[in-house]
Amino acid sequence: MEKAVRCIVVLGIISGLSEAARVFPDGPFNASVGETVTLRTTLTPTNTPFTVVSWKFGSKDIISSHSVNFTAPEYEDRITFFPSTASLELRGLTLNDSGEYTVSITPADSFSIVGTTRLDVFVLVSNVTLTSNSTDLVEFSSSVRLSCSSSGSSLSFWWMNSSSEVAHIDRVQITDGGATLTIVNVTRYDQGPFRCHVFNPVSNGTSDPVNLSISYGPENVRIKGPNEIIFKHILKLSCSADSTPAPSYTWILNDQEIPYNTSEFIKEEADYSDSGDYTCRAQNDITERSSSSAVHHVAVTDLSDGAIAGIVIACLIVAFAGVAGGYVFFKKNIKAKPHSGNTEQENMYENISVIYDKKI
Repeated sequence: MEKAVRCIVVLGIISGLSEAARVFPDGPFNASVGETVTLRTTLTPTNTPFTVVSWKFGSKDIISSHSVNFTAPEYEDRITFFPSTASLELRGLTLNDSGEYTVSITPADSFSIVGTTRLDVFVLVSNVTLTSNSTDLVEFSSSVRLSCSSSGSSLSFWWMNSSSEVAHIDRVQITDGGATLTIVNVTRYDQGPFRCHVFNPVSNGTSDPVNLSISYGPENVRIKGPNEIIFKHILKLSCSADSTPAPSYTWILNDQEIPYNTSEFIKEEADYSDSGDYTCRAQNDITERSSSSAVHHVAVTDLSDGAIAGIVIACLIVAFAGVAGGYVFFKKNIKAKPHSGNTEQENMYENISVIYDKKI
């Protein structure tokens, strides 16, 4: 009999613990400073009042409801108690309201149940600002530090470069709890725009973008243009390079600099002396680096035998066409004009025939 009683008591305790586990939804409750939050239980509203309900913040009593209700003075006008579910509303929240809350409930016809939850109160995120210690950088030799600041509490940081998340790699260091991003030996792909996204459980905000100016190059220097040009024809070569800012250019012909300092070399009438090996050298004054193109060979030539023969044939065709056209024109004019002597002779014959007619 004693064993049976013990089993009933143990089962009652287990049942009470099981009920306690379901007093609150999965927590914590999150809210911002100044807001109102309801620490809502999961209990079904009942028409039969609970015998006793008491709320505590840590070890401090907030309210107790039984034969005599009690509310702590500092919670007067800040709380509302809902008897049907034993839920509690808190208003005008401050950071000091963060912590653990416990409710003890004694139903009229059941065991007491106890539930514990947590309330976390946060300051809203605002005034997110991103600054850089430098915005003019040189590829592979400069480093930059980006700092993100924000109002708010319990802040977390998330960094973006354009549309990609910034990952923590060898060149990239994220420190100060995520508020500082340092990039060592920047590359041209670190230009941004950079943004920092700041958040906590109740709010978030994003900074304005910051762009970095990263000078690089020159590299991939190349010449475009013909390899053969006809004597006295225009010779035009162009030089380009991957570089920021745009580089200055120097042209070299047969190992001798020539007085052209632009990206184009133009000679209106190519001379035989313009034949040879051309090289273009690009210079970036910011990176203090230079690079040269591969050799581009140009040959200034006379017209080929085939071209000369073609010109002669074309001239002969034009001349023949002119002679033939003149002959046809001459023949047409001869046929259009009858000889004047024949006309006079015909008139004379007509006059003689008239005389003979009169004699007869």
